[in-house]
Amino acid sequence: MASGLVALLDDVAVIARAAAASLDDVGLGVAKAGSKAAGVVIDDAAVTPGYVTDFTPERELPIIWKIAKGSLFNKLVILLPIALLLSAFLPWAITPILMIGGAYLAFEGAEKVIEKLGGAHHGETLEEPVQDVAAFEQGRVSGAIRTDLILSAEIMAIALAEVADNSLVARAVALALVGVIITAGVYGAVALIVKMDDIGLHLAKKQGHGTQAFGRMLVNGMPKVLTVLASVGTLAMLWVGGGIILHGLEELGVPAPAHLAHGFQHWLAVLGGPVGGVLGWLGYAVASAVVGLVLGAVIAVVVHLIAKARGAAH
Repeated sequence: MASGLVALLDDVAVIARAAAASLDDVGLGVAKAGSKAAGVVIDDAAVTPGYVTDFTPERELPIIWKIAKGSLFNKLVILLPIALLLSAFLPWAITPILMIGGAYLAFEGAEKVIEKLGGAHHGETLEEPVQDVAAFEQGRVSGAIRTDLILSAEIMAIALAEVADNSLVARAVALALVGVIITAGVYGAVALIVKMDDIGLHLAKKQGHGTQAFGRMLVNGMPKVLTVLASVGTLAMLWVGGGIILHGLEELGVPAPAHLAHGFQHWLAVLGGPVGGVLGWLGYAVASAVVGLVLGAVIAVVVHLIAKARGAAH
């Protein structure tokens, strides 16, 4: 009996050590994946406020909550199973699928640039009469969730690459944790950014000259911050989309465009001296954005020509 109990305790200890090692692998994978995906996370946080800022204050947080739930659905229900299945059976398909998503982001970003340059607006805005407010809001939410799907796919692909050597269960747990943590971080930050003017208004009514001055600064400054974020969000679509295309071409055996962009990055890094790392990163982002803008503009022209031809046919 004693020897049997000892053997049982030994088995339990082995299982516990294996579980602890697995948890260590998951934790390390989450940390590595999160740090590698930081750039895309920042892009996601910059893009999202543009889908919310035109609405009345009482609708801002409910809309962000809808988008956050859609983002979790994207990551955990759609992308997680697909990522695991592709990594197990069709790893070669991941790059082309990501490139399709990158092309979509480039198209979205190019559309916004065309609109800013005086092109026709596609769809309603709150600056114009809205026939159905509920449908308009749902359209905005759906658009945000579609864009999130592409950015989330890039995040999950980066995360998957960092935990590719782990077991299937460890990969699944790590990807799920990355999805939940990043979604909470991104949309928590977006909610804080969007409601900062309301916080400022509350502080402006408090006692104390310093508190009131800080509150007024937030109220006066947040519209400018949101305007800047809208522009950053457009640029983010272009540089993330272009970056996905450059990396995908390199993976598919067409390395010249990516080599040119990396060469430009390296040249700026050397030229920048102490700030060379930042300057090089900016250079690669600009090169990616140019690729995204050119590709997106071409897609936009083709899409609108097709739409025009269909309209003429009817």
